[in-house]
Amino acid sequence: MTGDGLYDRIGVGYTGHRQPDPRVAAAIWTALGEARTVLNVGAGTGAYEPPDREVVAVEPSEVMIAQRPPGSAPVVRASAEALPFADSSFDAVMAVFSDHHWSDRTAGLREARRVARRRVVLLNADPGLIARYWMTVEYLTRLHELYPATVWRWDSPAWKAGLRAQLGPVDFEVVPIPHDCRDGFYPAYWRRPDAYLDPRVRQNISVFALLPERHVEDAIGRLARDLDSGAWEERHADLLALEELDVGCRVVVTRERG
Repeated sequence: MTGDGLYDRIGVGYTGHRQPDPRVAAAIWTALGEARTVLNVGAGTGAYEPPDREVVAVEPSEVMIAQRPPGSAPVVRASAEALPFADSSFDAVMAVFSDHHWSDRTAGLREARRVARRRVVLLNADPGLIARYWMTVEYLTRLHELYPATVWRWDSPAWKAGLRAQLGPVDFEVVPIPHDCRDGFYPAYWRRPDAYLDPRVRQNISVFALLPERHVEDAIGRLARDLDSGAWEERHADLLALEELDVGCRVVVTRERG
């Protein structure tokens, strides 16, 4: 995970705007297949842990662990890069909006594959599509600077190739995001641009904490002016008629082991 304790800094009040969306959850749980034992890496508050399986959570942030609800899966404070479990300990390993924050993503993916008996399931965003998201193109234009090429290549083919190199054969499944998504991750507000003006929303989206404060302030100021003037709506009138949108979210599933 991030070595600077990112979620110890931004995770306070995380559950206020980062609730699991049932439509996203369904995509993850379907991808887990018949796995009965699941390790959730970078588990955070446990938002997408399936309730009908035996789950163990791995999470390094005490702030996030403290927000896990009563009765949630047992949690081990550890890092993705050094999972304290034997080979093939779990039917499946899952990681939700997590692997891009690991300090050594390659090591974390290898560890996930090592402890998974049958499959690894990731939910994250294809960076090539996030790069074309309107908030990135028009406002947060420095977002690509957060991810060095050695960690997260800023195009779809290299991202997919990197996952295959570490995990073996994988399938990519599109997860369309509904306009009223309950989970407030970065592109979840694709039809609700005014949400980005709320500092409480931004507090729980990691890119806003990682980008230079001046760049964020400038971006939000320009967005506010565009919303007031109607310029944003004029540019994106087509989005307002949509119920869901492919904003780049993908479930990545390794091929089943024998």
